[in-house]
Amino acid sequence: MPAPPVRNPETADLGDGALILHRGVFPAERAGELFDTLMAAVDWAEAEITLFGRRMTSPRLTAWYGERPYTYSNLTWPARPLPGALAGIAPRVEELAGHAFNGVLANLYRDGADSMGWHSDDEAELGPAPVVASLSLGAARRFLLRRKDDRAAKHELTLPDNSLLVMAAGTQAHWQHALPKTRKAVGARINLTFRWIEG
Repeated sequence: MPAPPVRNPETADLGDGALILHRGVFPAERAGELFDTLMAAVDWAEAEITLFGRRMTSPRLTAWYGERPYTYSNLTWPARPLPGALAGIAPRVEELAGHAFNGVLANLYRDGADSMGWHSDDEAELGPAPVVASLSLGAARRFLLRRKDDRAAKHELTLPDNSLLVMAAGTQAHWQHALPKTRKAVGARINLTFRWIEG
């Protein structure tokens, strides 16, 4: 089944960055099938990361697939090829983002207790102005941004099922983002963040 056309994406101009949100990335039935397939096909793992000098278990399940290794929070993921399900998703993401990617960091938020703290995707191997495309499947979750030089300057949106958020060049240099915990009863959410790792 061909992907539906995505028209009139929602855009937020951050001044020195931008967010572009595409809804209905795949036909609804296929989006549900992709969610189920990825739940079973991805090698989900509890990663041990270092934050503020402390070693801790990441509050979500994670996996890395890509042509090159990827390092963040003093944790290096080795290169490994994308499984079929992810390889099939990548062309649609690249089409909407208008950008090529050679790796994807997959995150599984099992319920509202799983989260992602404040950070920027600004590792050296991503280059000086990375474009990051974030595909959401499953439960909708709040997504927060704040400026690095003025934490009172914030932006918030909800990332729904079957949506793609493109964080344009410049965003990672000037903004941090987070996905907070929630006490609401929410289901599982799979988030695939596509990026380009420089050689």
